[in-house]
Parts: sequence; C-alpha cells; structure tokens
Amino acid sequence: MSRLTATATCTAHGAIVEVAGQVVPQALLAQRVAWLAGLARDLTARLIAARWTAADLDALASGVGLDGRALPAKGWVALRRLAWGVTPASGQHVCDRVARCAQEQAARLLRLAQHRRALVAAIVATWPQHPGKRTDAEWQALRALLSDRVSAAEIRNRTRQIRAYLDRHHVLPADLTDLEEAPASATQIVLAAADRQLATLERVGELGARLRVKLPLVACPASGRDWAWHVLPIALPPTVPAEATLCTPTLRVAKGRVRVDLPFQSPIGFAPAAGHVIGCGFDWGLNTLLTGTVGRLMAKGRVVSDGRPLAYDASGVSAKLHRLRAEREHLAAKKTHQERLLVGMTVADTRFAALSTAHEAIRAEHERVCAKIRHVNKTLAWSAARWALDQALASGATVIYLEDLATLEARGRRGRANARLSGQVRGQVVAAIRHLAAKHAIAVVTVPARGTSKYCPRCGQGTSTLTHCPAPDRRTERGWAWASCPACGLSCNRDWAAAERILARGLLGQQATRTDRATGVRTILAVVEGNLARARRPRKATRAARRARRTRTDLHPRLAARDRSKNRPTPKRPTRTANNSMTSSRVPDRRTVPAPVPGTSRAGQRPAGQAPQATRPPAGRTGLVRDPQHRTGFHRVAATPVLSLGHYADGPPRPRPTDLPEIFR
Repeated sequence: MSRLTATATCTAHGAIVEVAGQVVPQALLAQRVAWLAGLARDLTARLIAARWTAADLDALASGVGLDGRALPAKGWVALRRLAWGVTPASGQHVCDRVARCAQEQAARLLRLAQHRRALVAAIVATWPQHPGKRTDAEWQALRALLSDRVSAAEIRNRTRQIRAYLDRHHVLPADLTDLEEAPASATQIVLAAADRQLATLERVGELGARLRVKLPLVACPASGRDWAWHVLPIALPPTVPAEATLCTPTLRVAKGRVRVDLPFQSPIGFAPAAGHVIGCGFDWGLNTLLTGTVGRLMAKGRVVSDGRPLAYDASGVSAKLHRLRAEREHLAAKKTHQERLLVGMTVADTRFAALSTAHEAIRAEHERVCAKIRHVNKTLAWSAARWALDQALASGATVIYLEDLATLEARGRRGRANARLSGQVRGQVVAAIRHLAAKHAIAVVTVPARGTSKYCPRCGQGTSTLTHCPAPDRRTERGWAWASCPACGLSCNRDWAAAERILARGLLGQQATRTDRATGVRTILAVVEGNLARARRPRKATRAARRARRTRTDLHPRLAARDRSKNRPTPKRPTRTANNSMTSSRVPDRRTVPAPVPGTSRAGQRPAGQAPQATRPPAGRTGLVRDPQHRTGFHRVAATPVLSLGHYADGPPRPRPTDLPEIFR
C-alpha cells in the first residue's frame, strides 16, 4: 500500500478568538489573514532579492551546507544551514515561525529556478548558428547536456527568450540572473513549515476540521500583544475520504474570502509497472480530444483489440475556448495600449481620469476572461480523465498508455495541429488521469509519439506507411483525418489507428518501463514495434460493394449540386382553405423537443435547451452519445458510452480464410 496526496480548497467563513471568545466575521478574518500573508511575502521577497546571484544559486545547487552536511529536503532548514537568514523590518514583531514559512517559500522558488538555469546554460553553451533551425549535430550536442524530461517546447521557448536578450544587448546572457528578474512570491502563508507554536490542525468528524492559527490583530504588529490565537472551523468537501490523513494547509485570500488549501493523503493500492494483460491506449486529436482502444496481450506476443473505437469529442468546447482566447488577446492588446498612453500622461491631464477608468474596466474584464478560460480548461480536463478511467475500469484494464507530451513534436500541417492542441488541456488531462487511476491501482505509462500516425497498426512494423486523406470516399485528395493502408487494406480513422499503435507499443514494451523516483512518472523510452489484430472482423462484402469494387465505381455517389439558375416558372403553392388541412411550410410537422409533462410546474412552457437524444446508440451499433448526463459534464461533448464487453479474446479462434496473412491469424 502507498499513499496518494491531493489538495482540497476549502473556505473559512469565520473564526473565534480563543482567549476572548470573540466571533470574527469573514471580512475581518480575511483582513487578518492578509496581514499575515503580507508579512510572509515581504520577508520572502527580501530574501530572494538578496540571494538572486550566480554564486548563491551555485551554493544552493551544490547540496552541501556550510558545515559540510548535505542540505535536507525541507527548504527552510536548507537555507538556515547556508546561513541565509531574514529579519523583519524595524518596528515589526514577527515570530520565528513566520520567518520559517517565508524561508520555505523562498527555498521553493529558488530550487525551481535551478531547472531553468540548467536549461539556459545548456542552450548558451551550444548556441546554434541559426537559432530558428538547429542541425542534427547541434541537437545532439544540446541533448547531451540535458535530461530526458526536458521537452522540445521548453527548449524552443528558452531559445526565443535568449534570442530576444541577444537582440537587445548584443551578447549572450551569462546566467539566468541576467536573463530574468528575481521571481515574485505569492501572497500566502505556507503553514507546512511551522509547528504547534503557529498552527495546529485536527479533524472533527468526517466532514469537518478545526484549524488553530495565530494571526496579527494589526497590520504592523509591534509586540506579542498584537497577536492572538484564532480557531477556524472548516467544512471538508466530499472528495476528502474519511480515512484520509489531513496535512498542514496553506492560507491565502481570494476575492475577499479566506481560502484554505488543505493537502490530504489517502491509502491506495500499488500499480505494477509490468505484467499487464489488458490495457487501454489513447491518442490525442484536434477536435476529438481523446481517441482510444482496448486490447489484450495474447500468447507469443500477439496483441488483439476488441475492434471498438473510443472517442471523446470536445469540438464544441474547443470552439468556445478558441473564441475566449481571441477575446483575451483582444483585451490584452487594448490594455497594453492604454498602459502606454497612461505612461505619457500626467494626473493633471484632463484625459487621465477617463482613460484610467477605462483601463481599470478593461483590466477587470481581461482577468474575468482569463479566469473563465482556466475554469473551462480544468473542467474539461477532469471530465475527459473521468471518461478515460471509466473505459479502463469497464474493460478490466490494469494500465493506460498515453502519448508522451515531451516527444509530441511534428512539422508541417500536423505541426500546426499540435501547436493548436498545446493551447488546450493535454497536460491537465494527463495529470488528472494519473490522479484518478492511482485510486484504482491502474498504471499510467507514456510511450513515444513519433511514428504512431505514420505506420499501419496491423501490418506496419515500421515499413508500411499509411495514406492519409480527408474521408474514405475522397482518397485521391490530400488530408489527415482518415488513414488507409495500401498493403493490408486497413481503412479507419487516423486517431484510432494511432491509438492501436500506442497500445501495441505499450503492451509489447512494458518490460522497458522506467519509473522516475522523484515524480513517480512512468514512461517507455524504447520503441518496441508490433502488429495489432481486431477481434471483430468486417462482415462479408455485399453484392453492391463487390460490384462497385469490380467496376471501380463509388458505392455511395454524392448527389450533384442543384442548378440554381432560374429556367422555369415557380409552381403555384397550394393555399390553406377551409377544406384543406395542409399546414404552412413555416410550421414543423413535429416538435423538436418533447412536450411538457401535464401536471408539472412547467406545464405549458417549452423546455429550454436542445432536444434530448438517446443515451445509447441503436441496438447493434456503437457510436458517440450526446447526453448531458452521460458522465461528461458538458452539453457540447460527445463521448463513446462506457460498456463492458467481457473477455472477448478468451474463446477459441474463429475460422478464417487461408489466404489471409499470418498477422491476422
């Protein structure tokens, strides 16, 4: 058994002063918590500003203190071994535990800068002749200095940053401290670095907790009398199980309320890295956010899929996000323009007051749109992760294979699609899938993404290249949505074929799974190619299909476009008379939504929203389900229903024609 750590954001609506018994309302409590967080933020900012030098960052990166001992994992202890102390401003009385919290937050920010510093140093040491396009030798030299976890997107972004610095100063930066300013600290108090002299936490029942913390009574406390113990009752959300262990939280103020970021640990089962028989593979798409398949590893290294594609189509939500991003960029441009105008004005200018008011309104609207984008992204990510886990649980899978986002780089049209997807929620979806899968002891492993959409999953083995076209009836045109194999005749959705190849790579190469000790992330770096067969095979072609194949004609020809030229008189339309019961063409012959139920409070009113559709596809068919209650959380999301197909590959093999290749037998 291991433990899973998560964080629940709670709200403290009030408090009680422990000694006097005074009830502190929410507004006053938020003010006192803001005072405490402000004191910690000022100490953190002063400490980071004093230590934002190359020599101090080298000392922290060495991992050895002044006494020769190794620096511990706790940040505030590491800084004290380096003698990096911080003192409050003159006239302020701040206890040592608050200074601990400030040192802990500063240590976390400085340690996060070590990764960026190593990346900048490697790029500067191997600066290419043409920064926009590195050669293979330059890529190899750069990769030799970096770890495997550094993605190409990080390298590209840091290269652009260094190139901008080079254009301004005509010299490469010597260190990260020259390239960036000291990182800003958030207005919060990390109580994890404190002890019982500053905060205590205890659980009250299954849905409650009590936080006891010492808060200042004034903005600038001058003595110990300006501090008092406050008891904050906290209501726990239902996502915190009863057997979870509560950890010391972090306090902050947001929108006039005290937010309590409460970490908790829950016991979970162990998910093995290898030895899996049934797994799920998912591929990233443009409009279809996730496309997956379920497969089983048979004897002699043969992978068999159930032949059912799984799709999570979020095109409606993606279109909404695209509109919100365009609005955000428009507001950001207006805000920047107004800021430039305000810089050139004085307060005495008659236009200053009106422009300041407009700038404040634009800034508030920009923050609102940004918050809405973050909310939609988070909700969509957890909805897709929940759907993917439900599919794995229904099929009895013990592992989920995903494309490695660090290797998801492409050129040309596919590269533009990946760039558009980078603005979506792929990273949040991966994190959510890992979190939810850990609760059910399901392993999540990433595989290399290169070549998954290029080769055939049935007969490829790295040699048979797929042909991509817009649709199965438009094979002569160039496109990327549909894939067909000229060798074995495979014809299916491109993302479905890629998901099958991802699944085959994962099940066949699971012995090469590597686990990162620091993060616990599992990945397969070695590409093990193999073919995948489908348990459900297509039916025998109909007579019409055989005739169309023999005559090389289209089985389903499209109707010719109607000639809209006026070459005949308009026929007289029948009119409604007393003996004619024909309805007008403007009135539909049936309702688009069901009629209200008689006797209800909404009787006589037309139901709002779209017409509800079937919660499952017709009998004998599988497809997408457009139902707002089908575990998606969005009315604009279409997802494959969660069905359990049982053990589809346990029985005896079906008789097959002898002319099929060996890979299909």
